[in-house]
Amino acid sequence: MTPSLGSFFAPDSIAVIGASRRPGTVGYQIVDNLVTHGFQGAVYPVNPKARSVHSLPAWRSVRDIPEPVDLAIVVVPKELVLDVVEECGAKGVSAVVVISAGFREVGEEGALREARLMDRIRAHGMRLVGPNCMGVLNTDPDVQMNATFAPTMPPSGPVSFLSQSGALGVTILDYAAEYGIGIRNFVSVGNKPDVSGNDLLEYWETDPETRVVLMYLETFGNPRKFTRIARRVARKKPIVVVKSGRSVAGARAASSHTGSLAGKDAAVDALLAQCGVMRADTVEELFDLAMAFGTLPVPRGNRVAIVTNAGGPGIIIADACESEGLEVARFSPATLAELESLFPEEASVQNPVDMIATATAESYRTALAVVLKDPGVDAAIAAFVPPLGVRQEDVAHAIVDAAQRHPDTPVLAVLMGREGLPQGRQELRSAGVPAYIFPESAARALMALYAYGRWLERPVQAPATFPAETETVAALLTGAEEAGRDRLFEDEAYRVLEAYGIPVIPHRLVRSAEEAVAAGTELGFPVVLKVVSPHIVHKTEAGGVRLDLKDESQVREEYAQLMADVTAYDPDAEIRGVLVAPFRKEGRELILGMSTDPSFGPVIMFGMGGIYVETFQDVAFRLPPVTEQEAGELIRSIRSFPLLEGVRGEAGIRMEAVVDAIQRLSQLVHDHPRIRELDVNPFLATPEGAMALDVRIKLVSDSEP
Repeated sequence: MTPSLGSFFAPDSIAVIGASRRPGTVGYQIVDNLVTHGFQGAVYPVNPKARSVHSLPAWRSVRDIPEPVDLAIVVVPKELVLDVVEECGAKGVSAVVVISAGFREVGEEGALREARLMDRIRAHGMRLVGPNCMGVLNTDPDVQMNATFAPTMPPSGPVSFLSQSGALGVTILDYAAEYGIGIRNFVSVGNKPDVSGNDLLEYWETDPETRVVLMYLETFGNPRKFTRIARRVARKKPIVVVKSGRSVAGARAASSHTGSLAGKDAAVDALLAQCGVMRADTVEELFDLAMAFGTLPVPRGNRVAIVTNAGGPGIIIADACESEGLEVARFSPATLAELESLFPEEASVQNPVDMIATATAESYRTALAVVLKDPGVDAAIAAFVPPLGVRQEDVAHAIVDAAQRHPDTPVLAVLMGREGLPQGRQELRSAGVPAYIFPESAARALMALYAYGRWLERPVQAPATFPAETETVAALLTGAEEAGRDRLFEDEAYRVLEAYGIPVIPHRLVRSAEEAVAAGTELGFPVVLKVVSPHIVHKTEAGGVRLDLKDESQVREEYAQLMADVTAYDPDAEIRGVLVAPFRKEGRELILGMSTDPSFGPVIMFGMGGIYVETFQDVAFRLPPVTEQEAGELIRSIRSFPLLEGVRGEAGIRMEAVVDAIQRLSQLVHDHPRIRELDVNPFLATPEGAMALDVRIKLVSDSEP
C-alpha cells in the first residue's frame, strides 16, 4: 500500500499551473476537463497574466492561493518546471503531475534536468507523476476528476489503467468510452522517475473499486520488484499488460544457443507468465480482454457452448475456440433431446447450435437456458447475424436474461454486422455481457479468462533449496577470471554442474593416447573424444571431436588424428587435454540453458536440444527462482512435449529428473551472478534419468556491468 498516492486520485483541491485562456492548448483543456466533467473539489488556475481562466479566478503563483492545495498539475515550459515545483513544495502540495516534456526522453541535458526535478521532489517529501505525461483521472462519482488533456471522460467502472505513452492514453480513453469499458482510475506515468507501475499496482491492490488492472508498458523499470508485486496482486484481481518493444536485436551478439534465442521479449513473456499476468499483443486485444475480465466470472473449465442463427459464424467461432485451446463442448443426451424439441428439423442442435435465420429473440433465450444448464458446459458464446424482422435489441435482451439466470457461468456475445448493432452491444455490455464484433475476439478473451482461472488454482509454492558446493563453484569462476578467461573449460563446467547435483556423463581428462585408452576401458566403449582448449570454442569445426569409438585401436588412431587436425586448424592453440566420455545416443536430446538479460537478469531456457535447437527453436523460458511447479509447466509448454511423454510405444522420459535439474540450474545461476551464459546441450533424458553430455559456461567480462 502506498498511502501517499491518495492525493493523485482523491484531492480536495487542484492547482493547474500554466492554465490557459486559449482553447486548443493543454493548459486550457485540463481546466476545461475539470470543470466540464464536474470535479467535486476546488480548482485553482495559476496564470500570472490572467485574472480568470474558464470563469475561475486565476492566481499569479501557487503560493498565492489562500487555501491548501493537494494536487498540482504543471503545464509550463520545461525551463520553468523546477521553479514551479519548488513553489509547490513551499506551499505544502503533496502530489505533483508534470505534463511538460523536455526531460530524460530528449537526451542527456533532459536527463540532468529530470534528476534536478527529483531532487526537489524528494527534498519536499512530495510524489511525482510524469514528467512528459498526460495526467490522471478518477471517475468515482464523489471525485469526478479528469485532470488530463484528453477530451473524453470514460464511463465509470472497475478497470484501472496505466499507460506509459501519453499519446496512446488519449486513444485509450476514446476506446474505453466507445467500447463501454468502465474506468476507475487512469494514469499516464510518462518518464516515471518516481511513481511507477509497481507503485500503482500496490495502490490498486487495496482499492476495492478496482477489479481489473490494465497496463500499457514500454519498460519495466524494476522487473524483479514487478514480479514480486504482480504475483501477489494477480491473486486478488487480474492484470492485463500490453508490452511494446518485441525486439530480438540484443540477442544477435550472444555466443550461446540460449543467448541467441532468449531475446528481451522471451524474458517479458516468462516474467508475465510466472506472475499470472495476461499479456495482450495489441491494444485491441487489451480491450477484448478488459471487457471479459471486467464483468465475467472465471469459468470452471474450457468447454464452450456456441449458439447462433447462422452456420458460418458458428463454424468460425468453433474454429477460433479450438485454435485458442478451448474445447467445443459435447452436449448430454438430455440437452440434445430438449434442443430438438425446440427447433425445426432444419436446425442443427449439435454444438455449435445453429437455430437458422428464422430464430427469434425468444429462441436465443430458450437455447441458452438449455445449454447453460448442461453439466458439460463451462461457458457460452451467443452469436447473432441480423436477419430481416428480428431486432438486435430484443436479441441482446434475451442473451442478458439467460446470462443473468446463470451468474456463475460466463456468457459472451458476438453481434455481427453494422446497422443497429452498436445499441445492442451497448445493452449487453451494460448488463455485464461482453459483446464483440468478431468471433476471434470472443474466443481469445474467453481463453485468457480460463488461463487466469487455472493460474489462480495453482498453489503458492516457494522455490526449493538444494545442498550445493557453492565455494567450489566460486573458486572455479575466480580461477578462470584470474587466468584472463571468460569461459570455463568443459571439465570445469562439468564440475560446476556436479557441485549443484545436476547429473553429468562420466568423463576423464587425458593427455595422451594411452591415457585415453585407459579411460575408455574404465568408462566402457564406445566413447567420444573432445579437445579441451581455451583457444578452440567450436570443437567440431576444428576437428576436435570424435564420436562412437568402439575399441582401443580406434581410440589410439582417432586420438592421434584429432591432435593433428586441431594443430592444423590452429598451430598456436594451447591444448589442455582431451575429454573422454561414454558415447550415448539413446534418449531425448534436450537443452537447459541460461542467458543474462540486461534488464531482467538471468533467464532460464528449456527445450528440444541437440543439433536442432536453433532450427526448430522449440524452447520456452522462465525467470529464476523457478519452483517445482514452474519447472513442470516450462517442460509442458514446448510444442514437442508429447514426444517426451512417449509416442508409438516408446517409453517417455523420467520427467522428475528434468524438473529437478531445472530447479538446480535456477539455484546455480541465482547464486553465481558472474555466470553470463550457460548451455547444457544436449541434456540427454531417458526413462531412467537424465544427464548433461555437453556444457558451456561463459562468464561476465570485465567490460560488462
